[in-house]
Parts: sequence; C-alpha cells; structure tokens
Amino acid sequence: MKANRGEIERALDRPGDTIRCYLLYGPDEAGSRALADRLGKAMGSDAERVDLDGATLSKDPALLADEAASTSLFGGARWIRVRANGDEIADAVDALLDAPQAGNPVAIIAGALKPSSKLLKTALASPAVIACANYLPEARDARPLVSAMAAPLGLRVAPDIARRIFDAAAGDRAVIAQELEKIASYLDAGGGPPREVDAAALDAIGAGEGETDSAALIDAILTGNPRAAVEELKALGEAGEDGIPLVRAILRKLLQLAPLRVEADANGLAAATKAVFFKEKDAVTAELKRWSSADLARLVERMTAAQAQLLESNAIGAVTASQELLTIARQAARNR
Repeated sequence: MKANRGEIERALDRPGDTIRCYLLYGPDEAGSRALADRLGKAMGSDAERVDLDGATLSKDPALLADEAASTSLFGGARWIRVRANGDEIADAVDALLDAPQAGNPVAIIAGALKPSSKLLKTALASPAVIACANYLPEARDARPLVSAMAAPLGLRVAPDIARRIFDAAAGDRAVIAQELEKIASYLDAGGGPPREVDAAALDAIGAGEGETDSAALIDAILTGNPRAAVEELKALGEAGEDGIPLVRAILRKLLQLAPLRVEADANGLAAATKAVFFKEKDAVTAELKRWSSADLARLVERMTAAQAQLLESNAIGAVTASQELLTIARQAARNR
C-alpha cells in the first residue's frame, strides 16, 4: 500500500507485526536511507541489522524470507536492510510475502522505479508492504526540512541559515544531517535550551559553505567541453578542491537549471534566461540548449547517487568524482 512521508515515518517509528516490508524508492535516495535509519532507531540500539543487496537476492530469492524469519544470534531484535536497483528483487519480495512467518521487518532502498515495475506493483497491492516515494526536496522545503532535522539535535535555525545549509548540501538529507551534527557538536547542543545557529557558527566550522571556485569547470562540463573540463579539474585538484565539493557544486547548478528548462519549454529560452545575471546568460543559454528537463532530472539523480556513494564509502573521492563529471561533459558534447 502507498504512504506519504508522514505516514511512512509513523509506520517506521512504530513497526508492527502486520507490516513485513517497507519499500523506500524514488530519486531522493538520501531521503530513503534516512527513512530506513528510522526503522533501525525504532528497533533499538542493540538490534542486529542484516544488510543484503539486489545482486545477492536475484541469485537466491528465498534468502530474504529466510533472514526475515531467523532469530538474532544474540537473542535480541533484528531487522533487514536491502539495497536494490529495482525488479531484480521482485521474486525475493514475493517469497517474503508468501512465507508463513516473517518476524523481522525489512526496509528496501530501491532508487527510482517506473510505474510498470513489478516490485512497485507488488508493494502497492499488498497490505503487508508500505511503499513511499521520495523526491528531492525543493528550495521552498529548505526551512521546514532543516529546522525539523535540527530540532532533535538541540538546534534552532533561522530561515536564512537554513537556506544556506540546504543549498550547500544541494538538498541532500544525508549531507544536511552531517552538517547539523557538526554544528551541534561545535555548539555543545542537546543538554539544555536550543542553541541558535548563526552565520558565525557556520563560518567557524565550514558548514554551509560548499563553495568552490568551480564555475568554469561546471560550464565546461554542461556545455560539452571535455578538454577544458580536464584542465579545470587539474587546476582545482592542485588547489585542494575535488571530490564531494565538486559534486555538490554541480548539483547546485543542476537544481538551478531544472526550473529554467521548464520555463524555456513553456515560454522559450529568452523568457527563461531573462532574470539570469548577464555575465552568466550565455553559458546558461548554452547549457539549456543541451539538456532537456528529463536529462536534467537524470543528472540530478546521478549526482545525488554519486555524492551518497562518496559519503558512505569514506574513500578518496577525487578520481570517482572526476570520472563522473567528465562522463557528463562527453554526453553534453554529443548533445550539441
């Protein structure tokens, strides 16, 4: 069955015996991961988490039902988190729903699913599954989103500061959470009245920044100039600007271009770029000519996923980020 954000949050915070599976899907994978974490929190800090992936379950569909029915090695609570790309786990979910018992709840992070997806159709039709689509938050969501995430940490965030944090994270809930946790630690929040987050606190720890000298790089990428992009990446790397900051920077640009592309589709490029700063107008116009609304949506999903991967792996992200950005530059060149 389908649920909105509030309904899925309440269900995850109070898992019951009637729900075997929580399907968290959509382009905002950071939002889906945050929801899965709520289930883990509800199960308790001592609960055992079992991690499975789509490739494993596609080879052994019965494994999910087996794990859901198994008891913890330590005798405590147990839950399963699945990372999948979509229908490769459809048979495993069918087996889970057909099993005579399944005491351990399952949270599936599935990414974007098409309406024709077998997995999605199964989830929407079953009373034992709650499915929630997660979309990237928009700028108007900045204040309520950041404020809601800050409150449990003992922080109070003014609207302009919330927007600054939101923009620096490109709306990614996982990144916002990391920034807020750093701020809470710096302000020693949580032990009394809420601490006010001001610009001085952000500046002191570098939160809400995310700015790099990357405008030339982004324009080279999105207008299809791989050679210039390579030179800019080299220069920025030598200056110590690489990895996640560059991915965040291009995400911000993509989120700025998306509504302009919609306006261009409706009223033409001239109308869409009318309010663009004159020094940026030529580059923005060239970028809008190369990317459709659907293209930009896919790029946002791709960069969001790349950022999440870099954050989660804790690996050196410069090479991975550079490869992703150059792939986009080559695609833009083909779009000419």
